[in-house]
Amino acid sequence: MASTGNLTLERLGELTGTGQIDTVIVAFTDMQGRLVGKRVSARLFMEEVAAHGAECCNYLLAVDVEMNTVAGYSMSSWETGYGDMAMIPDLDTLRLTPWLRGTALVTADLHWLDERAVEQSPRRILQRQIERLAERGLAPFVGTELEFIVFDDGYREAWKRGYRDLTPATDYNIDYALQASTRMEPLLRDIRVSMDGAGMYCEGVKGECNLGQQEIAFRYTDALGTCDNHSVYKNGAKEIAEAHGKSLTFMAKFNEREGNSCHIHLSLRGTDGSFVFADDAEPDGMSRLFRHFVAGQLATLRELTLFLAPNINSYKRYADGSFAPTAVAWGFDNRTCSVRVVGHGPSMRMENRVPGGDVNPYLAVAALIAGGLHGIDQELELGDPLAGNAYESDAERVPSTLREAAELFAASDVAKEAFGEEVVAHYLNAAAVEQRAFDSAVTDWERVRGFERL
Repeated sequence: MASTGNLTLERLGELTGTGQIDTVIVAFTDMQGRLVGKRVSARLFMEEVAAHGAECCNYLLAVDVEMNTVAGYSMSSWETGYGDMAMIPDLDTLRLTPWLRGTALVTADLHWLDERAVEQSPRRILQRQIERLAERGLAPFVGTELEFIVFDDGYREAWKRGYRDLTPATDYNIDYALQASTRMEPLLRDIRVSMDGAGMYCEGVKGECNLGQQEIAFRYTDALGTCDNHSVYKNGAKEIAEAHGKSLTFMAKFNEREGNSCHIHLSLRGTDGSFVFADDAEPDGMSRLFRHFVAGQLATLRELTLFLAPNINSYKRYADGSFAPTAVAWGFDNRTCSVRVVGHGPSMRMENRVPGGDVNPYLAVAALIAGGLHGIDQELELGDPLAGNAYESDAERVPSTLREAAELFAASDVAKEAFGEEVVAHYLNAAAVEQRAFDSAVTDWERVRGFERL
């Protein structure tokens, strides 16, 4: 049964007619994983936008984190005039946003004005991989575990301080701890209840290792639905935190303590609903198809890491003994490995532990599907699971920098076949933009070490 937070167009019309809803947000997730779009009157949405969409500038898929226009994108530039693209609402995603008064939200697909899909859009990239699975009679189901750190300072105060000397919401490690986490419960409860009211299924919350760190988990669903929910939740959690006078960050590595992860759980089913990852006839319970799928993950992980770790800061997470993976290895319920196999029977699935809290969920899940399909199509054999400490193993290592990941992505035939040349070029340019920005920056670390002593 669908949550009451999910809306039909008819129900939205009723709420608009009674004045309970007056605004509809038409949004999509950009390259950086952020919700962008526009607010339209609910009346206009019902009369025009629901059927025909709304326009936005195509530069929204061709800017850096600070929304600067940058060179190198074939789809959007000064030379092409920065024209429009259309946000076409996916009415299956229409939902209430309880934390915003009188507001509903719908996720949009991006199209050019001649109705062609914008292939560089993260949602479209995932849709293409889902279509590739469907051609083989398969459908993906996904759950994301997204961590964040809460601060008692609001976002504008944090900005004024240059994000220095902020006060975390707890003073010590609160992994699974209840008493100290209770300090955050007014905020955490508001997030949980609000997301349930937006049509999600919130499973619960737990403390994590860093100061003020938490993880709110949601029930798995189809891959596209999970990524839509993930984007709405991430945006909404920040808005709710601001309303509480607090701030929270999903950046992969805020400080030298534990980073924010986004473990992604993925399983496949037949399009007829059958469970295809488990096989009780096999000693380990893994089907042949599942073994090929996991083998594909390992074979392509390094070359597809750019979609799992898209930012300079992403790579700061990968430290030995940190619960963030450094080895390209798999194991049964082994948290030192990049790929962890868990569950049994219908619940058997893989968990990829490489992504951080800064990940774009559509791109990451698309990469996992592409890697798995490579393993299935090539019938790759899966080696033995790693039973010990992967940090001390001789397995290949996860890329340690954005530069290394981009070089591997550029050389990847799997990426070009799965995503297409124009998509690969688009996201390589995004990586190059970030790399140049970082290379030209002078950091606090350099000033502290060099101002007087060098």
